[in-house]
Amino acid sequence: MISEDKKRVLELFAEGRKLYKLMRFSDAADKFDEALKIDPSDGPSKVYLDRCDHYAIDPPDEDWDGVFVMKHK
Repeated sequence: MISEDKKRVLELFAEGRKLYKLMRFSDAADKFDEALKIDPSDGPSKVYLDRCDHYAIDPPDEDWDGVFVMKHK
């Protein structure tokens, strides 16, 4: 059975992903950050929070398809 905390983390992650795909990176980052406050070890939220931080500095093109492309290692 899944805990209430994990359910909430999954809900916040899903909300964050929707906002991320809409290029609302600041709003999405807030959702991923909230998820990490509940579960600091949630890997997917960490990854997407980093991507949101990246896109806040260097936004993708208007025709962005939601795929993150690494430009360096």
